[in-house]
Amino acid sequence: MVRVLMVLGRAAGGVGAHVDDLTSRLRLLGHDVDVVTAAETADAFGALEAQRLWPLHRGPAAVRGPLEWHRVMRLAGTVDVVHAHGHQAAVVAAVAVARARPRPRLVVSLHNDLPPAGGSPARRVAAGLFGRLLRWSLRRAALVTGASDDLVRLAEELGARRASLAVVPATRVGELLAAAPLTPDGRRELFASAGLAPGLAEQPVVLTVSRIAPQKDLRTLVAAAARSRAAAVWVVVGDGDERLRAALVDEADGIRTRTGERRGADVRLVGARDDVAAWLRAADVFVVTSRWEARALVVQEAMAAGLPVVATRTGGLPGLIGDAGSLVAVGDPDAVADEVDRLLADPDERARLGAAARAVAASWAGPDDEARRWVGRYLDTLPG
Repeated sequence: MVRVLMVLGRAAGGVGAHVDDLTSRLRLLGHDVDVVTAAETADAFGALEAQRLWPLHRGPAAVRGPLEWHRVMRLAGTVDVVHAHGHQAAVVAAVAVARARPRPRLVVSLHNDLPPAGGSPARRVAAGLFGRLLRWSLRRAALVTGASDDLVRLAEELGARRASLAVVPATRVGELLAAAPLTPDGRRELFASAGLAPGLAEQPVVLTVSRIAPQKDLRTLVAAAARSRAAAVWVVVGDGDERLRAALVDEADGIRTRTGERRGADVRLVGARDDVAAWLRAADVFVVTSRWEARALVVQEAMAAGLPVVATRTGGLPGLIGDAGSLVAVGDPDAVADEVDRLLADPDERARLGAAARAVAASWAGPDDEARRWVGRYLDTLPG
């Protein structure tokens, strides 16, 4: 049995879901796993047993910091391995491990790129200080993993002594590999359940599943829909930044009211849904316009569903998609529109790419296999 302390900061997307799933699978394998995370993260994922400790606070809440640091250090001294997920968690875990007695091994998983430098001088100074802390943390780790090859290279550049790839598998891949596309009646019912006119389901569906956040660059997606000449409905599933969502809705409404030859496609934002698998089965093309992604869980799911993917050439997406989709430049709505229009006009090419995507997805290791690999990684860091 390996005793593991997972450390995770504020997370609302794929990283939180991954840690939650990995924790559950390690426990089923008989290992002792505890979780330290921010209260809002524990609430988001229903992690009732998690230790709601996050010592990085601002404002009045900062007075809790010293006590929480002490509690994290004490927990670190009770385990064999402290496994940090993300940049801030790496720093918190490294400090805790340095002070813990007995001292556990430190493992860090990088799931995201570093935020771009910029902003005010004070913000640049803060970023510089944090960068030095992150380098110090990664140098202390027995193992640093990256969710994509570019993150492995980043870890090495930041001074990691040992860095390797550790993929994050999407849990719905097996289900989607076995699923068939929705029937026309199923598509109409799905659209009606989202408050959309069932008649929209008669058109080809261009799907995006994404948090509404600047990194996802959904403005480029909406701009691409405005440039598209294909008669299709572009559906965005997901929630997030409310101000950004309102701006996107305004832009999408503008497309629908535009007149002239290049009217553009219909864009509908349907919010967060618990039937993402059904939307993947209903779609004809999947689009990702993110400025950066590692090994996006939803792209894995789209490929398992047999969808041709149009994605930005960034981060881990080229290695994930390979020849089973189309890659375009970041921030290029014309390229996105052209690729979507090409695929919608060519059902044979859609079928070829969809079959290739499914074949790639069928070759991936599943979440249980990856959990067992994590046990091996932990054991490799331990003495003896």
